[in-house]
Amino acid sequence: MRQQQRLERAVASQHGRCLWCGRPFGELIAATTDHLVPRAKGGPSIAENEVAACRRCNARRGHQGPAQWAEQARELYGTAPEVRKLLLRLADRLDDVGGSRRARTYLDAQLRRC
Repeated sequence: MRQQQRLERAVASQHGRCLWCGRPFGELIAATTDHLVPRAKGGPSIAENEVAACRRCNARRGHQGPAQWAEQARELYGTAPEVRKLLLRLADRLDDVGGSRRARTYLDAQLRRC
């Protein structure tokens, strides 16, 4: 599946809203791909590792892990996703496809923080 298709799928599964702040995507708020496990940490470009985020949230998250950013998003916006559920889904997928040792180490650390 191509990146644009994965982004469209994430937007649809999130009901057209940013995962972190809940703002609806539209002409003024573009959807961007946000990796739960960053590519720099070995995160694969697969649907289970990609969520749709607005540019503001994607930039604000920066290098923070998803567990830490979810806590901050809850404080900033009064809402945050169930990150543990998303991370467990990703862990299951990584078990299926194998490899991604670096990603798995990062993912396990994030799961301990949830």
